[in-house]
Amino acid sequence: MTSDALAARTLALVDIPSESHDEAEIERYVAEAVPREPAYAEDSALFYPPRNDGPFVLLAGHLDTVPAQGNLPGRIEDGAVHGLGASDMKGGVAVMVELAQRSELDAGFLFFGREELPAEQSPLGGFFAACPRVREAVLAIVLEPTDNTIQAGCLGNLDARLVFHGRSAHSARPWLGENAIAAALRGLAPIVELEPRDVEIDGLVFREVLTVTTIRGGIATNVVPDRVEANVNFRYAPGTTPADAEAHVRRLAAGADVEIGGNSPPAKVVARTPLVDRLRAAGGFELEPKQAWTPVAQFTNAGIDAINLGPGATRYAHTRDERVEIAELVRTYEALSRFLGTV
Repeated sequence: MTSDALAARTLALVDIPSESHDEAEIERYVAEAVPREPAYAEDSALFYPPRNDGPFVLLAGHLDTVPAQGNLPGRIEDGAVHGLGASDMKGGVAVMVELAQRSELDAGFLFFGREELPAEQSPLGGFFAACPRVREAVLAIVLEPTDNTIQAGCLGNLDARLVFHGRSAHSARPWLGENAIAAALRGLAPIVELEPRDVEIDGLVFREVLTVTTIRGGIATNVVPDRVEANVNFRYAPGTTPADAEAHVRRLAAGADVEIGGNSPPAKVVARTPLVDRLRAAGGFELEPKQAWTPVAQFTNAGIDAINLGPGATRYAHTRDERVEIAELVRTYEALSRFLGTV
């Protein structure tokens, strides 16, 4: 496999618009490029099992992107493929497609859509329920952008809307009302002042953080407001359950009405297994914690060991100048070739 071929495949994928909910064209492209029949092709998911029966390694990646930012069509320049989704994660998908064309490497391949949307819109839940063969995977490698490091586990992701109530009044006579903004300032103070909490698992340090991300309130410049809404985002470490995370937010937000908008659980940390050790050796990869949420959580919560490893640079994901270095595509491809050749 040459660097030119990997770059050309990545550029071809970049140039197929595939914003979430609009993945049909890129699904057709992948189906034509992979030289075997899928065992599952439903609801924006394509699964190609290994040719042989028994346990297998699964390579997985999403086909969708965030909305374009004037970065289509793509181009090859200065040793990189530039364009929408190049880093997150059409470079990883290109590596998957090229590996799937090699008959001597017996792995499974899963391409899916709607990853850039809230987790409850993912097709993976339906896929896991409908395709029991996938549960024979001994390791899923999700080719999210990781700067070619192995990133184990991932944080849970909870969003909550906090509503603070007051009583409206004329701003010239504020003592006749109750200012909801003042209530919000008092109620949000414990959250704003909360220090990050480091949680160590298998020698990897995950950082729990709780952040106020939006706030809305006020009626007019001469009215004491009677309602303020704020959103808080809680990124919580593996080992904390969704119920415990929700309870933590409710304790901190005493005095507010709390509505949970979404709560995606963290991933099990898969870091010290023989397969992960062999993968590290195949590419000389560093091992890090995943300080974000990714679909590895959906795999590990379905009982499948999973890690993140991809050629994309996290600093370029979702940016206007998104790109992936061609040398990093080659590194991922060659390392996975060596690894799959030993499984």
